[in-house]
Amino acid sequence: MKLTSKNTKGLLTVIGAGPGDPELITVKAINALKSADVVLYDALVNTELLKYAGSAELIFVGKRKGCYTYQQDQINELIVQRGQNQHVVRLKGGDPFIFGRGAEEMEYAAQHGLEVAMVPGISSSIAVPASQNIPVTKRGAAESFWVITGTTKDHKLSSDVALAAKSNATVVILMGMSKLAAIVDLFQKEGKSETPIAIIQNGTREDEKIGIATISTINVEVEKQQLTNPAIIIIGEVVNHRAALESAVLSNIKVEELGV
Repeated sequence: MKLTSKNTKGLLTVIGAGPGDPELITVKAINALKSADVVLYDALVNTELLKYAGSAELIFVGKRKGCYTYQQDQINELIVQRGQNQHVVRLKGGDPFIFGRGAEEMEYAAQHGLEVAMVPGISSSIAVPASQNIPVTKRGAAESFWVITGTTKDHKLSSDVALAAKSNATVVILMGMSKLAAIVDLFQKEGKSETPIAIIQNGTREDEKIGIATISTINVEVEKQQLTNPAIIIIGEVVNHRAALESAVLSNIKVEELGV
């Protein structure tokens, strides 16, 4: 990732930081951070990862609840500006190619003469459910899964959610908490009021919270657990795997206690 005599224009490396647990970053990503001159990092990135950047310039460009430190066009310009004869790392949560705008930033950088590279990250859409023993596919329960943004660039619920609600697939919705009522309504209209649903806030982090219910009761659980963004919504029969696994473990403990 270091600049060479053949690559003096500058380099942008877009890196996926994983879902939140600092141990869920790849070795390749760490090596790229170590060679960075500048790191532009997002709000969902665990700041513990910045230690790998050494003496690099660190710039926070994230957003929280619609509050932007930088607008996207400003971030693009910052990449090009800092990328003159330097290695810029763009550190994003999860995987930058899954609702992370990594592709857009790489295109902009390339159009302005920078070399570009990408280091994939572990996507929260799969890793966060897995961390709570919820598989997105399971034989006999789900043969496929959807990963959908809950909020489009127009701040509306994606029309794909309505299509997904008609399927038997697991549905994973990112950035969807503000649209939860509309999501619940769509699934209820498809006769899926008793379908299991899980909401995981701050997945894989120390302050992780989880609520599990059915479509018809999830709003009560959200209120009870005080669940909010950043969170992932998982809908489908696979959610029951978590409880089944816990039940099996408890049953095994009881058998051992009885000396059977």
